[in-house]
Amino acid sequence: MPGPHSYDQPTGGPRRHERNQTAARRTALTVHTIADIAAGFLGLWILLYLLEANSANVFVEFVHGTADWLAWWSQDIFTMDTEGLRVLLNYGLPAVLYLLIGHGIAARVSRA
Repeated sequence: MPGPHSYDQPTGGPRRHERNQTAARRTALTVHTIADIAAGFLGLWILLYLLEANSANVFVEFVHGTADWLAWWSQDIFTMDTEGLRVLLNYGLPAVLYLLIGHGIAARVSRA
C-alpha cells in the first residue's frame, strides 16, 4: 500500500556507506598530508643546516622557526659533540615519528 512514507530505497542505503567511505578517505588524506608537511619542514631544516644556509635569510628563518615549533619536545634528546649529527638526530627523530604515526592513523582511518 503506497503512501507518503514509502521509499524505494531502505534507510541509509548504499549512498550513506559511500559518503562515509569518502569522508574517511578525505580525513585519512588530511592526516597523511599534515604528517608529510611536518616531516618535510623538519627534513628541510636539517638539509639547510647541514648545507650551512644563510641563517639571516627570511626563508631559512621561517623553516628553522617552524622546525623548532614542530620539534620542541625532542630538543636535546641527543647531546653529541658534533653539531651536525645533533641537529640530524634531534630533528630527524620527530620527522620519522610524525611520518610513522601520521601514516598509521591515516591507514587506520581509511580502513574504517
